Amino acid sequence: QVQLVESGGGLVQAGGSLRLSCAASGRTVSTYAMGWFRQGPGKERVFVAAIGRSGSATIHADSVKGRFTISRDNAKNTVYLQMNSLRREDTAVYYCTADERRMGEGMGTYWGQGTQVTVAA
Repeated sequence: QVQLVESGGGLVQAGGSLRLSCAASGRTVSTYAMGWFRQGPGKERVFVAAIGRSGSATIHADSVKGRFTISRDNAKNTVYLQMNSLRREDTAVYYCTADERRMGEGMGTYWGQGTQVTVAA
């Protein structure tokens, strides 16, 4: 098993940037594909981005493509989500997830507790 703890959320002005981190403990993170999902107010949880075990393969949702970048540092057991040009509609709780077999919208064996991102106009 792996435990996931997100950090880096907060309040930011529209157009600003944040970097989320997801620290993994337990089993080494290089065993898993990693991803980020988000859940806005009154909305369902949706896929944001995913990265393969080695970091060479990434997927980004169309809504964040060109603005968000997922990356990972397996030596630090950490996955990142760099978020630039933030918009009000990016306001959500962001969740980190790990999956041994799947990468993309269908992934999600293990989940963190989430970190709140609020984008103000």
